[in-house]
Amino acid sequence: MGASAKAAEGPVDLSNDDLLVLFVRGDQAAAAALTARLAPRALAVAMRMMGNRAEAEDITQEAMIRLWRMAPDWQPGKAQVSTWLYRVVSNLCIDVKRRARGGTLGLDDVSEPADNAASALEALQQQTRHDALQQALMQLPVRQRQAVVLRHIEELSNPEIADIMDIGVEAVESLTARAKRGLAKALAARKEELGYTDG
Repeated sequence: MGASAKAAEGPVDLSNDDLLVLFVRGDQAAAAALTARLAPRALAVAMRMMGNRAEAEDITQEAMIRLWRMAPDWQPGKAQVSTWLYRVVSNLCIDVKRRARGGTLGLDDVSEPADNAASALEALQQQTRHDALQQALMQLPVRQRQAVVLRHIEELSNPEIADIMDIGVEAVESLTARAKRGLAKALAARKEELGYTDG
């Protein structure tokens, strides 16, 4: 079944490849559906890589613009659209970090929406843990941060991460292991404060 035949099913049922093909043919609903599907995850990766919401939003917007520009040349089935987008986001983050080297970037103070079921104390604890993790992530070298964000926060497989980072699977495993050790070390002194106890 071709993309045009599938269009009657609605954009939700279409693959990323199909939506990109429909966008190239001028279907703005396909573009909206693909944006709704991919942009939030791209933003999440950029947020974890950058630690700054404004920069992450700029990077996500630039990555989506690049997706639309390359759409006419896309070869369905050759690669995954999401993998391509993660690679672009990751590379843009690294580029921004390289340009900013020598300066310091502040952490974004925007809180995540609190769960209505959580008490004020639980919400504060969740925010403290989130902030502590973000601070610890920002202390990691950029490639380790990229690997651990893609593996443990975005839950991508090691082969997918290897494709995004343009490295081997063993290198991904090594980067992830070093990142996890770095995070554990950075957070060890704050276990009690963050409410993590061994018993």
